[in-house]
Amino acid sequence: MTLSVIVFLIALALAFDFINGFHDAANSIATVVSTGVLKPQIAVFFAAGFNFLAYFLFPLKVAATIGKGTIDPALIDYYVIFGALAGAIAWNLITWYSGLPSSSSHALIGGLVGAGLCKGGTSALIWPGLLKTVAFIVISPLLGFVLGSLLMLAVSWIFFRVSPRRVDTVFRRLQLLSTSLYSLGHGGNDAQKTAGIIWMLLIATTAAHPELLPHWMHAHADHLPGWIVAACYVTIGAGTMFGGWRIVKTMGQKITKLKPVGGFCAETGGAMTLFFASALGVPVSTTHTITGAIMGVGATRKVSAVRWGVAGSIVWAWVLTIPASALIAALAWWAGQLVL
Repeated sequence: MTLSVIVFLIALALAFDFINGFHDAANSIATVVSTGVLKPQIAVFFAAGFNFLAYFLFPLKVAATIGKGTIDPALIDYYVIFGALAGAIAWNLITWYSGLPSSSSHALIGGLVGAGLCKGGTSALIWPGLLKTVAFIVISPLLGFVLGSLLMLAVSWIFFRVSPRRVDTVFRRLQLLSTSLYSLGHGGNDAQKTAGIIWMLLIATTAAHPELLPHWMHAHADHLPGWIVAACYVTIGAGTMFGGWRIVKTMGQKITKLKPVGGFCAETGGAMTLFFASALGVPVSTTHTITGAIMGVGATRKVSAVRWGVAGSIVWAWVLTIPASALIAALAWWAGQLVL
């Protein structure tokens, strides 16, 4: 292992982080754009700012789960890291091109699983951390659905006698708050995943070859250099500013038609779910979360208000994400043996 390879892998991890922000921009801004509260160009800057602000608010529990709770640290080398990142990046680009809002988080988990299995078989996997993450594939959209629908029902009851025009005016303002909260949750959960994989790399290198790294790059199980976290938050914010407009259209209008009141309820329900998961240290999918919340809001009007066919294609993308990214990662792990 050489310092140049380590620097390359850190750069590749930050490239994944940028693509994560680019790919998942729709999660933060689709509702506020589709309801017409913010123009797209303003919305992405708005979301990016709150993505970075999360750096100051969230403890590093998600980074710890990725860095120490998915793959046995003793088996980590740069082939595993390369395979995991290549698998996650490739799947993100495939689903972005197709306009499918799949999970960057689970693409990364799948990449780690695929590369880890190639390196050490099933013994390489830390099952408690992985099973907790897999469980939230179901829990996060379900919780988003329940919270989004309950909020929509509560708002409908509270504003029962208020004119639709007045309701629209109020929630156009409140949606700025809900978008801020969701963007905070997005940054607090997603940026830490990249920090976790860089942490994983530097822990392994510090343990095996400390002489390769300058002191400020040394990392241990209880120490993550602050520059890693800051770089990840800046990068995901930059990615968000470039936006993923194909997915914005799918999330904002194809699942169900949203008004500002519905956008507020979906974003608030999604934000509550993300805050809860981050407090537990679970790397969840912001895509799953907001999709579930949007479907919950739509279903409170009537079941037919949700385009279940579109929702079904999204669910298939969710189901395929971990195995597909794991397969690509396994191939990348093999290729890495030849080129790195």
